[in-house]
Amino acid sequence: MEWFPLALLSAFALASADAVTKRFLYAYSSRELVLVRFGVAGLLLVPLAIMHPLPPVPPLFWGLVLLLIPLELAAMWLYMTAIRDAPLHLTVPYLAFTPVFNIGTGWLILGETVSMEGFAGVLLVVAGAWLLNVRRSNGFGLQAWLEPFRAILRERGSRTMLGVALIYSVTSVVGKAAMGYATPLSFGPFYFVVLGGVAVLLFAFPRPSRLSVLVRRPGIHLLVGLFMATMVVTHFLALDRIEVAYMVAVKRTSLLFGIAYGAIWFSERGLPRHLAAGSLMVAGVALILL
Repeated sequence: MEWFPLALLSAFALASADAVTKRFLYAYSSRELVLVRFGVAGLLLVPLAIMHPLPPVPPLFWGLVLLLIPLELAAMWLYMTAIRDAPLHLTVPYLAFTPVFNIGTGWLILGETVSMEGFAGVLLVVAGAWLLNVRRSNGFGLQAWLEPFRAILRERGSRTMLGVALIYSVTSVVGKAAMGYATPLSFGPFYFVVLGGVAVLLFAFPRPSRLSVLVRRPGIHLLVGLFMATMVVTHFLALDRIEVAYMVAVKRTSLLFGIAYGAIWFSERGLPRHLAAGSLMVAGVALILL
């Protein structure tokens, strides 16, 4: 199978996991949602992790994984809080800021400069974020033009997802370094099995009653877990066939699927404008990454 449909399927699976979580598990706490997202997906991926074990890896690999785990758990906790409490069109599109933050960290830490294409990509992502909130603008003065950006800061879900994007800008770099010591198909399942196990230990071990959440709605939990497991498998299968930048650029179409789910399942108004804004952000991500 070619890499493009795999990356597209990964994007759809991620957006579907988000939509099912928001629609059916809205009464769960953020910790319970992390348990479901990582715990069930990790359990489903155990057979694949056994079939594709890690090759011999150096101690640095384990150090990188230890660094990644708390960041991933924190990001998922914030992610679940955002999509549970805020409209999808005001949350998932802000994941497009991950490569924008990557540019910032690259400049601060490594002194890397931004190409003209990368700068244009940043402008497109920012323009998309502005368009998502343009209805807050009233008039043509400078204050009116800045109002959509102020709206982002006032919207808790948007602020939270920007925090997620910032964390992912770090985990994407560290994860890429860790994956360099393994194959994509061995690293992906192993990583999510570990995340699931740590999520159970961290959130359920101190309070065993929390484990009951995993059997509270088994059908919905299994559906969310299947979408997450599909996202993981297709993500790393695509990585095995193409460079990271191309795959991630296509996978960011998940924000367009999320916007569509918001309109279809949650009656979020303004679908044409939201899709136009999301398309600008995806194009900006592609310019930055490619």
